[in-house]
Amino acid sequence: MAAPGPWGDRRARRIGLLGGSFNPAHPGHRHVALRALHALRLDQVWLLVSPGNPLKPRAGMAPFAERLASAQAVGDGVRVIATGIEAAIGERYSARTLERLSLLFPRTRFVWIIGADNLWQLPRWRQWRDLARRTPIAVLPRPCWTRKALHGAAASTLRQRRRGPAALLTGAPPAGGAGWSLVQAREHPASATALRLAATNAAR
Repeated sequence: MAAPGPWGDRRARRIGLLGGSFNPAHPGHRHVALRALHALRLDQVWLLVSPGNPLKPRAGMAPFAERLASAQAVGDGVRVIATGIEAAIGERYSARTLERLSLLFPRTRFVWIIGADNLWQLPRWRQWRDLARRTPIAVLPRPCWTRKALHGAAASTLRQRRRGPAALLTGAPPAGGAGWSLVQAREHPASATALRLAATNAAR
């Protein structure tokens, strides 16, 4: 199955969006995608390879084509699909990306998938409240981050909209915006930072 194109389509689906730099992609990304796929009963998870994360430095960032290829390597091309659609539509801020995708794929129900580390730093994202109001958010545990994130500013602000995973894409959304959920899963130890460090040390 081909990756989603920038022209969109009108198919009715339930799609999880796992965005990131994928610098590089690793088994932890696949673990998160598959857990969300099954827990939320999604049709697919799209690995959204960012053309450039505004919150991360350019130094040490691999070329976009290389990062996309690494994401394709951890996907299966059927249920977990790597895509460079953010670069194709000229977006890099998540709220804007979701706004555009909702127009391009009007019959698709999207859920934004993040690790607990990103739940913690969500208030640093541009228009994060708009994103949380419009789109359900699924949070996956991350080592050393889960408990901290659940007591952070974003979780506190959105506490009235927390739901179980089964209810995230069913029924009417809670008052004030879309819901969010912590999806129970084991914490996968893989880290892109650790992989880059290991590659650097091996090259010395």
